[in-house]
Amino acid sequence: MERKIELDFEEFMQAQGKDQAVSIIRDCYDHNEACSLHETFLDEYRVFMGVGGMLQVLNEFIATGDYNMVMALQKNIIDAYLADMAKYAGPSETVRIMSAFNSVPAQLAKENRKFQYKIIKSGARAFHYASAIDWLVASATVNKCTKVTEGRVPLTAFAETGSFKIYMADTGLLCASYGISPVVFQRESEAWQSIKEALTENYVASALTGNDYTPYYWESEGKAEVDFVIQTQSGEVIPVEVKSSDNVRSKSLQQFISKYTPSWSMRISAKNFGFENNIKSVPHYAVFCVTA
Repeated sequence: MERKIELDFEEFMQAQGKDQAVSIIRDCYDHNEACSLHETFLDEYRVFMGVGGMLQVLNEFIATGDYNMVMALQKNIIDAYLADMAKYAGPSETVRIMSAFNSVPAQLAKENRKFQYKIIKSGARAFHYASAIDWLVASATVNKCTKVTEGRVPLTAFAETGSFKIYMADTGLLCASYGISPVVFQRESEAWQSIKEALTENYVASALTGNDYTPYYWESEGKAEVDFVIQTQSGEVIPVEVKSSDNVRSKSLQQFISKYTPSWSMRISAKNFGFENNIKSVPHYAVFCVTA
């Protein structure tokens, strides 16, 4: 099976000849300095959320700026994905792969985004669909984020493999799956608000995976949850809280910090760069800077 390759926000900007913008973002990230072009780059991020990183789609967007054509191409790519499933798997397995894939938008639209087999089909169980999900992950069609019960190294030792979230590898395709045009994001319309958190999480999951992190999420007795937890090459465990707006209050992140005292933490939101109370503030558009 072919692995799918999506461009990240950095490459999205570079494809449009905006290399200087990328340099400015990296410099602000490295020095935790507020960016004077913050609102401009947030607008670029909103465009990327709808367009996504599929090269064919991006080329069409750059050439024409036609959002209707962008959405049509995204739907064609989803259809091609489904055709690939039939090409590389047996008939019965193909049905399960397609069903698992088609359930992802509904899985992420829930308040609790933990993957639930019953969303695929009433009475569905893990043993029915585990291999189908493995196929989707191996083909890089989706990204998997597994729960950890402890925020300590090595994270893999504390993974609870039966509890996980599934994200679409390309956020633009997720938008198309919801039937939402890319233009919706620039207007901050009601349709965008209703699934804003899910799409933002999906975007961050794609960015972290693309930068060679294995993303986990942390949950404590169902009372607190940190969206992502990553382990650096130096062996640090860093909690990553994701907010879809500039409202950054988070009891869950504070609980994680109190329990595990990480050397620093990260909050991804619509707020500008900064470093306060040992928390690094990273705007949505700068997640590509978070490298392993």
